[in-house]
Amino acid sequence: MDRDGVAVVVGASGGIGAALADQVRARGRFRAVIGLSRPGLDLTDEGSIARAAQRVADAGTPTLVIVATGLLHGPGVEPEKALRALDPAAMTTAFAVNAIGPALILKHFAPLLPKDRRAVFAVLSAKVGSVSDNRLGGWHSYRASKAALNQIVRTAAVELCRSHPQAVCAAFHPGTVATRLSERFAKTGLQVLEPAEAATALLDAIGRLTPDDSGGFLDRFGAPIPW
Repeated sequence: MDRDGVAVVVGASGGIGAALADQVRARGRFRAVIGLSRPGLDLTDEGSIARAAQRVADAGTPTLVIVATGLLHGPGVEPEKALRALDPAAMTTAFAVNAIGPALILKHFAPLLPKDRRAVFAVLSAKVGSVSDNRLGGWHSYRASKAALNQIVRTAAVELCRSHPQAVCAAFHPGTVATRLSERFAKTGLQVLEPAEAATALLDAIGRLTPDDSGGFLDRFGAPIPW
């Protein structure tokens, strides 16, 4: 990584976001590490995203941006078990946080990446966003919003390579992590990772990325996940 660059973690107040920010700082490979979260940055408020991007630009050139945000459940939002549970307001919220918000972060932060050296824009997605891997159904809004996020990352990577040939833009599935997002839904027998463990694997994988990986959907070790 670039010791003269700035690392940014969006969602730094969450379980995995905080672990990522802590480990990026501990590894000491960046001049500065900036953690962003509400209220300073609200994924549903483009103005707050633009202002956060300007604060980062004022601090230096970001060479690593990690978007560690996501919504599975919350006020008025629950993972659906069947089509009859679909609610348009809940779906709108899921897409606003899981797809539109990260897209707006790309809009405002990607132009800040350097054009003359390596940079990484990594977004945390979810394996349940894989269309071909869907065998169980359910969780319609979460699955669809993460699938949309994957397409946004893929499309952004195509555009980014034209202006930033050394940049990498990729989506990562971190695994099932012991956070507030997943604790209610972690199945017995399913491997549940501590945030620090997931963060270690993710940062190691990010460190191995090359421009050929841009546009990929990867697990925490950097192995491809089917779309």
